Amino acid sequence: MSILHQVVGAVLRVRQDDSSDASDPGSSVTVDCDSGNDYDGRMGLRISSIFVILVGSLLGAVLPVWLGRSSRMRVNGTAFFIAKYFGSGVIIGTAFMHLLSPAFEALGSPCLPDGPITSYDWAAGICLMTVFLMFTIELLASRFDFFGHNHGDEAKVIDHSVDRNGARGTSMTDRDIESGSATKENTNVGGANGLPTDVSYPPGGEDHLGHQREHYENDSHAALAAQMTGLFILEFGVIFHSIFIGLTLAVAGEEFTVLYIVLVFHQTFEGLGLGSRLASAKWPSSKWWMPYLLGFGYALSTPISIAIGLGVRATLQPGSPKTMIINGVFDSISAGILIYTGLVELLAHEFMFNEYMRNAGLKVQLSALFCVALGCGLMAVLAKWA
Repeated sequence: MSILHQVVGAVLRVRQDDSSDASDPGSSVTVDCDSGNDYDGRMGLRISSIFVILVGSLLGAVLPVWLGRSSRMRVNGTAFFIAKYFGSGVIIGTAFMHLLSPAFEALGSPCLPDGPITSYDWAAGICLMTVFLMFTIELLASRFDFFGHNHGDEAKVIDHSVDRNGARGTSMTDRDIESGSATKENTNVGGANGLPTDVSYPPGGEDHLGHQREHYENDSHAALAAQMTGLFILEFGVIFHSIFIGLTLAVAGEEFTVLYIVLVFHQTFEGLGLGSRLASAKWPSSKWWMPYLLGFGYALSTPISIAIGLGVRATLQPGSPKTMIINGVFDSISAGILIYTGLVELLAHEFMFNEYMRNAGLKVQLSALFCVALGCGLMAVLAKWA
């Protein structure tokens, strides 16, 4: 008999012993299914969390927008470059470690009653359906031209080739198109410090669908609609997560202090991920208030949910089956949204389909990837506590 067979036989015998021990009526596992909350007072400290988290969220989500538009304070491109890619990593880390993982825990809890919710892995299923739905929406939008660009008119073909002198190819049918953006792809590929100056969101330009190279100045309304679609989806994904963690913090027990500190950093970094996108987006002058509204909406979500949680602390039951199911379902949906946005709209379009990044040097690309990894890693570390 070979050594491999001996090893396999030994493993099988160990598994049989473990299964027989588990079936022993003398051994049992106790599961605590207390549906109440662990609120233990410290009202003053809990009230302070409303304002501290509000300030941190505002710094992350609104300050980049204000700095990017302020005429008195100018932030160099390097700072926005770091914030942009760091924020992308934060969004990806949040999707997996702060949304999908808790969704598995909530929807797979042994405290849930037997039924359809426990007979299937709904956390993964809902997340998968959300990702597929996101892709389907974008596919239909690009196919049926919801954003105002006619993809079906094959007579109007634009030659996007660039010669050695940096001149763009001309339109085969409409030469007036090129007058508005004749050098859109090849201008400002790199700034003085070697970093690409394209920090727009959605990545690579104004179009959420990644086909921005076919949109020009006369498509401003369509570009704005596509841009707002991407940002509203991102906002939706982070706000629902912020609401639930605020309710959890409001009635946390002995772990409140650690959770308090972690959530301050968590909301600040997550706000930075959103704020860097809002700051780098191209907003028309008539919509100057929109990025501030979205930033304030995110910043207020957790403080308001903390206040609500404190107000209903006597009846709030975060461990009840109903609450866990609701929390798990919304976490799964938000995870699907942020996974799709982070991996497709941010990583893929930033590094693979963005003309500016493709033309950048390896040092710039690795710097951007390091910022993404740093943001993702920090959120993964914070997931140990929240």
